[in-house]
Amino acid sequence: MLAPKKVKFRKSQKGKMRGVSKGATRVEFGDFGLQALTCGFITSRQIEAARVAITRKIKRGGKLYIRIFPDKSLTKKPAETRMGTGKGSPEEWVAVVRPGRVMYELEGVTEQLAREAFHLAEHKLSVQTRFVGRELLI
Repeated sequence: MLAPKKVKFRKSQKGKMRGVSKGATRVEFGDFGLQALTCGFITSRQIEAARVAITRKIKRGGKLYIRIFPDKSLTKKPAETRMGTGKGSPEEWVAVVRPGRVMYELEGVTEQLAREAFHLAEHKLSVQTRFVGRELLI
C-alpha cells in the first residue's frame, strides 16, 4: 500500500473540507480519467483496491496513471479509552480529494473499456466520481 517514506510531522491536523481542487483538474497524461465530484479522504487501501479493479479489467492493455497520493496521517485512539490523554497514534494514510480532482487516468484502451474499468473502480472509492475524457486542444 502507498505511504510516505518520511514526513516532517507524524500527526497532522484535520483541516477543512471545502472548496474545489487547486490543481489536477484536467486529464494530462492519459486519454480518459476518473474525476471526483465530492470532497473526501481516500485511504491507501481504497486507492489500491481501485487500482487492482482497473488493472484486472483492462488486463495487460493500456497504461494506468494514479494522480493521488496518501500523504496525510489519520489518528485513532484505542477503544474504551477515557477522554484526555492526548491525541491518538497514526493509524492510516489518506489523500485529501476535493471536487474536480482527476484521480486516475488511462491511455491505450478504448473508451468503452475505460468506462467499464472506472465504473468498477468508483465502487471502491468513498467519493462520487464521473468519467471524463481529454479535451481536444485546437
